[in-house]
Amino acid sequence: MNELGRYGVWAPERIWPDDPNAIASAAREIEELGFGAMWIGGSPGDDLGLAEAILAATSTLVVGTSIVDIWTSDGKRLAASDARIRHDFPGRFYLGVGSGHAPTAESRGQAYTRPLSRLREFLTGPLAEVPVRERMIAALGPRTLQAAGELTAGALPYLMPPAHTAAARRILGDGPLLVPEQKVFLGTDAVAARQAARRALRLYLALPNYTRQLVQYGLEEADLAGGGSDRFLDSAVVWGDDERVRAGVDAHLTAGADHVAVQVLTEGGMPRELPLSQWRQLAGVLGI
Repeated sequence: MNELGRYGVWAPERIWPDDPNAIASAAREIEELGFGAMWIGGSPGDDLGLAEAILAATSTLVVGTSIVDIWTSDGKRLAASDARIRHDFPGRFYLGVGSGHAPTAESRGQAYTRPLSRLREFLTGPLAEVPVRERMIAALGPRTLQAAGELTAGALPYLMPPAHTAAARRILGDGPLLVPEQKVFLGTDAVAARQAARRALRLYLALPNYTRQLVQYGLEEADLAGGGSDRFLDSAVVWGDDERVRAGVDAHLTAGADHVAVQVLTEGGMPRELPLSQWRQLAGVLGI
């Protein structure tokens, strides 16, 4: 596999343009800025069309999904898409999958299946032909982190602090990859930064798979009530001057991460289009 480097950028599939030329231009700029990887979030489709387009436009950039949702993906189609990409772009793609925000059994019209059980079935069934070293899983809790180390190249934690990264490294050991996501707001205005954070994070405060983990790493349940306390917002989104932002991202590397997937927030919270100007600024902040 190509080297990931220390830093990559994370963006949901939905904010990428439909125009193939615009996709290619953005992908080339990400590579030219010096980022090692582009992580596609927001439950990308199992045709992996965006990943393929980004890879086709670049020569060294690694691309990963973070993550394809196992509840909504067609496993056989996903495996075929992965095989196509591995053939055309060897050593440059990580297939990241996960249980996401697991739906209820009733909403799926199926009997209840534990998310980790379903994840194991997905990896050992439809995705059995995907090389272990080229697939990763979203992992927060200890058992899922253990599964990441056993069944894949490593783990893709989301919305977790550096203390979680340190705990994850202890569970994974020295071999598997550990690639946490970290949100940043490039600005020193506390009001603007927290407003952006609150807009971006509101969804996650209603999801127990995240809140159960967050209270184990220095937060209290009161911090996660309503729109979230300033303490929570400041722990989840790094903001401030260049030195503070870089230190917040690098804290994951110090804690044992191999690479950090950086998600940039804008004044509206989650960006609605590719934050190209912020990525340019971020490259300078991180010194790449």
